[in-house]
Amino acid sequence: MKTKVLIIGAGPSGILLSLLLKRKNIDSIILEKKSSEHVAKRIRAGILEPGTVKLLKKAGVSNRLAKEGLKHNGFKVACNNNIYNINLKLLGNDSVTVYGQTEVTKDLMQKLSDQKVKVIYDVPKINILDINDNPQVEFYNNKSKEIVKADFIVGCDGYHGISKNYIPNDIKKIFKKEYGFGWLGILSDTKPISKELIYINNKNGFALCSMRSKKRSRYYIQCDINENINNWSDDRFWNSLYKALPSDIQKNLKTGPAIEKSIAKLRSYVIEPMSYKKLFLAGDAAHIVPPTGAKGLNLALSDIDKLSTAFINFYEKNNELELINYSSSCLNRVWKTQRFSSWMTNILHNIPKEDIFLRKIKKIEIEHVFSSINAKKILANNYLGKY
Repeated sequence: MKTKVLIIGAGPSGILLSLLLKRKNIDSIILEKKSSEHVAKRIRAGILEPGTVKLLKKAGVSNRLAKEGLKHNGFKVACNNNIYNINLKLLGNDSVTVYGQTEVTKDLMQKLSDQKVKVIYDVPKINILDINDNPQVEFYNNKSKEIVKADFIVGCDGYHGISKNYIPNDIKKIFKKEYGFGWLGILSDTKPISKELIYINNKNGFALCSMRSKKRSRYYIQCDINENINNWSDDRFWNSLYKALPSDIQKNLKTGPAIEKSIAKLRSYVIEPMSYKKLFLAGDAAHIVPPTGAKGLNLALSDIDKLSTAFINFYEKNNELELINYSSSCLNRVWKTQRFSSWMTNILHNIPKEDIFLRKIKKIEIEHVFSSINAKKILANNYLGKY
């Protein structure tokens, strides 16, 4: 098989890249180790920046998003029973959209099928044979060995994928931070507690009241990194969340059976560079951010926006400058996003072994943010993806 761009990974990043290239008649092939059913059911983030919404519209996958997505003009932060409001519309002249990543993936997969882009699922073993002058990838399809020759290879295969391993160890630098705690999350078909997201910091740590629709809620509480999900019944979760809520809104909590329950360990991770020879990394293959700032999917699709433009300029204008500058261009935004996500994480969580001095500093930091119009503007614009 031959193609111009071989994409490893059929998550939102890989599919979006393929669709954007298809619009310019640039052919691609996608390889995915999991089944299409598995990919479609992954439950991830649900907050889309305005730039992400525009990009999905550009790719022709925004019809259902426009109908079912919930526009949010702000969010709330609750600290020690005080509730502060961040008005995104007033402070940043824009809004975010609540629309689950699962739904984004479904829309992208449907468009992929309509466009008849070649995607091969259930590929358990993929080997990159060459990333130099003649890029090649080997994989097994129904027990028979296949080889794809391509102009470029793009790794959209996530943190646990193989693509990043093909950047030589003496070339790449890895920056990482483990935060030492996790989020215990629950998804339920219950009415959300509020029309806007509520971030909570109290003596028990962090909690988040989010949603996926007007009838489906997504809640999180801070938990120990070694916590066992099997030890958490629905009732235990709801009781813990109730105690974390500001007293004024406790009565609004609607409980019900969990559709999904999981624990996510918070980490930050960056690989430099994000490209080497004819190999390019995008999304979680190159960077992980803690979910506090709602940036994971948005940052991944920002990579794809830059990479698709670079490929289009290469094939249409024979201009490779943007491909050469892809890594540095992406990393500029990646590190700004890491800074914001880390800041949000640190001020809203109880950090293990945090001393009383740092707790006092954090308290003053929170008070400063919500008493300063300039600080609130910075927070709002960062949340909107405007750095």
